[in-house]
Amino acid sequence: MAELKIGKITMGMCMTNCYFLYREGSKDIVFIDPAAQGKHIYDKLTENGFTIKAILITHGHFDHIMGADELRKLAGVKIYAPAADKVLLQDAYVNYSAQWAKPYTLEADVLFEDGDIIDLGDLSCKVISTPGHTIGSSCFYFEEDKILISGDTLFEDSVGRTDLPTGSMSKLVRSIKEKLFVLPDDVKVYPGHGGFTDIGHEKMYNPCV
Repeated sequence: MAELKIGKITMGMCMTNCYFLYREGSKDIVFIDPAAQGKHIYDKLTENGFTIKAILITHGHFDHIMGADELRKLAGVKIYAPAADKVLLQDAYVNYSAQWAKPYTLEADVLFEDGDIIDLGDLSCKVISTPGHTIGSSCFYFEEDKILISGDTLFEDSVGRTDLPTGSMSKLVRSIKEKLFVLPDDVKVYPGHGGFTDIGHEKMYNPCV
């Protein structure tokens, strides 16, 4: 299978890493966590010949979803989101959009659970549920390519905050130790904020876990 390529657009007031993934030689992409400005995302990608096939959401906080509905309408695709985070998607106070920006809610087309495989042709990933940052926080694992999109669960030398609704530090640490640190050390980690890292580095140096 062709090499998996990853592009990044950092957007929004929280400088969210929005990723798009595609196979070398293909222009079909999956877009993860459209943080803001859905039309801007759509225009930039289509200008470069890309076709969006699906939108994936790691968790329901406002800074990862506020461009999703506009992008869905323009691209004509489905939004996939964690079932357990439905309460965040549908409540502007729980997802913190009402407090930080403007009230925003989102209805996902497909709700996924831990262990589900999201199959989008030559782009396929496994859902790893990692509650803690939110009750439904999830990571997307492209096992064959040893790539993990970690959302706000695991950062470079840090972890996601747990002081917002449905957050839990004990659950977050357990999720990382039991779900992520069992992955191979050379799995590359692409977090929702900050720089890239890998599982081996975080197992050895992350002071939060």
